Amino acid sequence: MKIKLKSWILAIRPKTLSAALCPVMVGTSLAVLDDSFKFIPALLCLLFALLIQIGTNFANDYYDFIKGADTEERLGPKRVTASGLISLNRMRTMTAVVFLLAFAVGLGLVPYGGWKLLVVGIISIALGYGYTAGPFPLAYLGLGEIFVLIFFGWVAVGFTYMVQAGGFNSIVFLAGTAVGALSTNLLVVNNLRYVDTDVKANKRTLAVRFGRKFTAHEYRAWFALAMFCTIVMAIILRSFLLLLPLAVMPLGAGLCVKIGKPQTGPVYITMLGQTSLVLVFYCVLASFSLILI
Repeated sequence: MKIKLKSWILAIRPKTLSAALCPVMVGTSLAVLDDSFKFIPALLCLLFALLIQIGTNFANDYYDFIKGADTEERLGPKRVTASGLISLNRMRTMTAVVFLLAFAVGLGLVPYGGWKLLVVGIISIALGYGYTAGPFPLAYLGLGEIFVLIFFGWVAVGFTYMVQAGGFNSIVFLAGTAVGALSTNLLVVNNLRYVDTDVKANKRTLAVRFGRKFTAHEYRAWFALAMFCTIVMAIILRSFLLLLPLAVMPLGAGLCVKIGKPQTGPVYITMLGQTSLVLVFYCVLASFSLILI
């Protein structure tokens, strides 16, 4: 029983959950800024985002193994279906269960944001599956970055704010772009780490299509975009306090330099953790700033 629990925790990939938590935190802080905070919809948004992330991780674990992307050559944490820790049937069933729970949680948001949220929820679930499954899997077509920017940036931040405040504005868009850009860099590091195995699995990520040098520049561009959006938000809101998130720049700049150099698998794992820290620190500081101004 203990072994199975550890296997499911491994399948959840706890380190990736920051990509679900952070945008909800920032979207809620924006609602606080506008005196529109509502606890219940904020909590439901958090649960929905976490379930979508976990469901996507489960589907990724299952379908990457089916398609041959997870092999013994893979660098990084063990994948539970590829290693036999969890059977394919159980993983497929649990993926469906998690997405079904996400749909149920999403229904709870309809009274706060209208039936358009039902459409957004269905699309989110479909793309969670479609990230690695189906005839046109996003990750295998080089569309993973766009998926992360849209759904873990604009959608997660924007709709978390909308169900509390009732609308959108330019600050919400800029905040969503910044959070989405930093979240996308988690994927960029992973794609760089798996270039060699992804080529063999015909997983045509941008790193596979355009090479390591392009991918390093892509990482730097996403980071620069997040910092630019932060400065613009501070100018629009006329608050120096909103420049506080720029405190992540030393760590982020160091990673921008490091990612352009040849690295081993363990180094990429460390860089992934540090990229996650940049995202978390940025969102904590941004949320703190938004609440205080």
